Amino acid sequence: MKRVRPCGGLARPRVSLYSTLSSLDAAWPSTPAGCGQGSSDAVKQVAAGAAQIGFADTSAAIFAQANDAIPIKIVSVIYSKPPHAIYVLKESGITKPKDLEGRKVADTAFSAVPKLFGAYAKAAGIDASKVSWVVAGSDALPGMLSLGRVEGIGQYTVGEPLLKKSAAPKEIVRLAYSDAGLDFYGAGIIAMDSTIKSQPDMIRRFVTATLRGLKDAIANPGEAGEIMNKHHRQIDVDVATGETEMVAALAVVPNTPLGSVDPAGVQRTIDFIAGAYTLKNPVTVADIFAPGFVGN
Repeated sequence: MKRVRPCGGLARPRVSLYSTLSSLDAAWPSTPAGCGQGSSDAVKQVAAGAAQIGFADTSAAIFAQANDAIPIKIVSVIYSKPPHAIYVLKESGITKPKDLEGRKVADTAFSAVPKLFGAYAKAAGIDASKVSWVVAGSDALPGMLSLGRVEGIGQYTVGEPLLKKSAAPKEIVRLAYSDAGLDFYGAGIIAMDSTIKSQPDMIRRFVTATLRGLKDAIANPGEAGEIMNKHHRQIDVDVATGETEMVAALAVVPNTPLGSVDPAGVQRTIDFIAGAYTLKNPVTVADIFAPGFVGN
């Protein structure tokens, strides 16, 4: 089986271990710890058949369906809240979104953070045209911020522990999209509609294994961090532990099964994207979400 290491706090060793029970190829997006190149890249890999399942932003699935007629769907939402953010150094003097005007922000070419920046700028009351975006590799982003090569970098909030460690002793400031009032589904597990129809049991096994590992990791983030460090020595225990805690803040919804998808939440996300961007074709909840893959 082709393995692309899962990313961010979702990449707990138990998630990877349990997921091997599914025997499939999986594409996972980028984090500072390093792996892929973002949600759009994960969508492209899955659409091209390079992987059977991916982890991507819900917005990427919507754009793929509406603009490129790619029949890809979300089968489980992991980040029930928006994880998108821009991080800056405290010493930059940037304390609020408006301060980003006239500054440079870096992110990967396929990241959802710059893709959704126009909507964030509108909600936060800033002129998006006055913010310059620089394309960079995921591994380079923490250093670019800490060394002052750019004033900010786009990042899922899951990556905050690594950014803090990389920037120390300097302090970082988080400008989260959710703080501007944006409320939509973040990232989840995706698959092509053809795979969903032809191999539903395989996808169900993968989702079950992933959520089982995620649940265990959230219950004991310290142990998850230690195991991650054991298998990936380049990732410090405290960073892996912190990432797991950040994932919990995004994934856990009171009185709701982990990984479950509410059709109303999908509709809210579609409405958000359609209201902020011009889509070539309208999409429905049924176009984006395939139910039946998350247990109670």
